[in-house]
Amino acid sequence: MAYETILYDVKDRVATIVLNRPEKMNALSRKLQDEVVAALKEGEADPQVHCFIVKGAGRCFSAGYDLTPAPQAQQPVHGARRRSITDDIAGLRSTVERWLTIWNLRKPVVAQIHGYCLAGGNDLAGVCDITIAAEDAVFGHPQVRATGLNMVHTEPFLMGPTRAKYMLLTGLNISGREAERMGLVTKAVPKEELEAEVQRIAEAMAKIPIPLLEVNKHAVNRAFEIMGIRQATQAAIEFDAIAHFEDSVRDFLDMIQKEGVTKYLTKRDAPFRDYRTAEKKPR
Repeated sequence: MAYETILYDVKDRVATIVLNRPEKMNALSRKLQDEVVAALKEGEADPQVHCFIVKGAGRCFSAGYDLTPAPQAQQPVHGARRRSITDDIAGLRSTVERWLTIWNLRKPVVAQIHGYCLAGGNDLAGVCDITIAAEDAVFGHPQVRATGLNMVHTEPFLMGPTRAKYMLLTGLNISGREAERMGLVTKAVPKEELEAEVQRIAEAMAKIPIPLLEVNKHAVNRAFEIMGIRQATQAAIEFDAIAHFEDSVRDFLDMIQKEGVTKYLTKRDAPFRDYRTAEKKPR
């Protein structure tokens, strides 16, 4: 199958999916999301594929969902005002269901994180089975500063409540090294070792029969489902939709639609002096 926003390759039983919008910092457009899901399903059906690697082209893994205002006739990808709260919930749920394809997939998926992994990038990485990050990668949820929640609510399960709240109540970023210490990622390595480490893990999986990979993956997933990870994600979707109807959030969403993404991001991040300013760089 031909893809426009991703690269897909299979070698030595490992399928690699590259988010390929480097000029947009791999912003997660609807098309890119759909193509990631299509590639996962293509690989799942291929008996020569035992596991997947998902990574980003260019400077980062992903800076989050694509907030570029859609044509008026189309619904926006994430977070913009819709006609009703139920419409909003339905739209958010459709995005989450795309990423839960990874959770439900028979075969394991390794996320390879470099540069920014922000907002929706965490939704994608959070449902991968193993996440390997560069030590200087930057994880964050800047959307909590202005427009809502993270939807695939894996952070409390991965990090515990107080560390999850540190990220989700402050909007502050953490490095890959900190993400490893706090449980958000499996392992952090120097960026020059990232590719080799991910390949090492994928090659080990590629030696194991697919049925054994499947049962071991889903045994772990089942434990988290018993603990309520699916219900937590559904609650996050509903709370996100509720947040979108708050006046302060509506103002920011209107700014995206009327004045563009750049002005919105500048206003959102200026008080924190990180992503959009030169005074302070992400840690």
